[in-house]
Amino acid sequence: MSSNFSLTSSLQPPASSLSPADMRRDYCRGILEKSALQDDPLQQFHVWFQEAFICQGVIEANTMVLSTTSHDLQITSRTVLLKGYDQAGFRFFTNSTSTKGKQIAENPRVALLFYWHALERQVHINGTVIVLPRIETEKYFQSRPRQSQLAAWASHQSTPLASREELEECFKKIETRFENKIVPTPDFWNGYLVEPYSIEFWQGRNNRLHDRFRYMKKENASWKMERLNP
Repeated sequence: MSSNFSLTSSLQPPASSLSPADMRRDYCRGILEKSALQDDPLQQFHVWFQEAFICQGVIEANTMVLSTTSHDLQITSRTVLLKGYDQAGFRFFTNSTSTKGKQIAENPRVALLFYWHALERQVHINGTVIVLPRIETEKYFQSRPRQSQLAAWASHQSTPLASREELEECFKKIETRFENKIVPTPDFWNGYLVEPYSIEFWQGRNNRLHDRFRYMKKENASWKMERLNP
């Protein structure tokens, strides 16, 4: 069967549509002044996170982009969910045999990005990852919905999969394996803590003259804050 499909033509937007280069939106939801910021960036993150949580336009305020790098400098990014934060840093849980798990083992320096579009705000975090104590991972895993626990066992995360049917069949086998039993925490499933050394708060402003403030951790564990050019 012949096909008229053309990759070149398919990439061209219809005449009536707008080119990405022509898309414009001004940011006018708020301003960010140094005087309004907390001295501690973790406290400032808490303020913004609470505001994102109650904002109806923000879906899953705990969504964050995690970027990791392998020993040969291959960079990958994906969306994960923040599962806790405090003065120590930012916590998430994942399969340690996945691409992100392997890259973290090779290079513990990572970046996090929160983007709350409805508030025209971003938080950029750079930090070093450590593996959480096993007791914390066990506690969190056992708090997950049972179907999510089973999915963690069924998915060989980041490895090739022949079909959707293969994944669903594996899930059924796991269901049978743990039927009427507590689903144990897999030994390949871990919790991670990102200990930040740089946290930036970005507030969109009009004319692309955004407000940016970056906190950098000093040797004495205190923080230095500075305004950045947009």
